[in-house]
Amino acid sequence: MMRLPPAGTRGFTPPKAAQVIFGKMAGLSHRIQRAMGDRMKIQGQRLLMLTTVGAKTGKERQVGLARFSDPNHPGSWLVVGSNAGSPRHPGWCHNIVAHPDQVWITIAKKTSQVRPELLTPEEREKAWSMVVSLAPGYGRYETTTDRQIPIFRLTPTG
Repeated sequence: MMRLPPAGTRGFTPPKAAQVIFGKMAGLSHRIQRAMGDRMKIQGQRLLMLTTVGAKTGKERQVGLARFSDPNHPGSWLVVGSNAGSPRHPGWCHNIVAHPDQVWITIAKKTSQVRPELLTPEEREKAWSMVVSLAPGYGRYETTTDRQIPIFRLTPTG
């Protein structure tokens, strides 16, 4: 059973107005990502569309995330639960933990069911170094919050 590290006590929290705007723009962002296929990037990294089932709502949820190749597990991807350095884990992390058998990724219009794994502390340290070397903007998130930022490995099941 996966268990997220505890939430933090400090970190970046956007103003309520910004949260409302981001929520309204999520659908537009998803449509743009689907239209652009595999060309959209965050911090220089190509994206994947993560589909989960809501931990509380049971509804399907989607989010675009930067993806990192897992050098130790070819064919698997790493995704980072940074939440921009917030003291709280992103909702998709809770969704994965609640419903690990209901997780899919879409890359370049190809959807695959995946098996998620929360990296062990040792794996996470190595992965974090790689992530920050490829996308240095992630480095400041770890100094913004006091929570341990989780990293998940997503391995296609088919």
